[in-house]
Amino acid sequence: MKVNSLKQLYVEELKDVYDAEHQIVKALPKMIKAASTPKLRETFEEHLEQTKDHVQRLEQIFKGLGERPKARKCDGVRGILDEGEKTTREGEAGPVLDAGLIAGAQRVEHYEMAAYGSLKTWAGQLGEDRAVQLLEATLQEEKAADQKLTEIAAGGVNAEASKARGASA
Repeated sequence: MKVNSLKQLYVEELKDVYDAEHQIVKALPKMIKAASTPKLRETFEEHLEQTKDHVQRLEQIFKGLGERPKARKCDGVRGILDEGEKTTREGEAGPVLDAGLIAGAQRVEHYEMAAYGSLKTWAGQLGEDRAVQLLEATLQEEKAADQKLTEIAAGGVNAEASKARGASA
C-alpha cells in the first residue's frame, strides 16, 4: 500500500510500534532472568509492566481512530532484540553481561523515543488531542527508563564490568 497522507503514515507507524511493544513484552522476561544486578532486574520488571500499559494506550489510540489494533512487523526492534539475545547467549552471567543488557535495552528505548516523538507530533497535527496525551505519557516513561538504565550503568555495573578478567578478544 502506498502511504499518501499523514494520517495513513500515522496509522502505519502506530501498527509498527504496536508490534514493537509486543516484541518487548516477550523479550523482557528473558532479560530479567539474565540480569544479575538486583536493581537492573527490578528496572526490567517495572518496565515490563509499563510496556503492557503502552500496549493498552496504543489500543486506546486505535479505538479513537475507529481502527482495529493491528501490528505491522517491526524489523527495527526485532533486529535490536536479536542482537540482545546474541549478547545474552554469548555472555557469562555477571556485570559484563549486565552492561551488555543495559546497552541493548537502551537501543530499544532510543528507537521507541524516536517513534513516540514522531507519533505524538503527527497526532497533534491531525488534531488527535487524546492520542497526544497518551503518546506523551509513553514517551516520558521511555525517557525515564533510559535515564534509569544510564544511572544503573554509571552507578556500578560498568565499573564492575571493567574489572572482569575474561579472555581477550
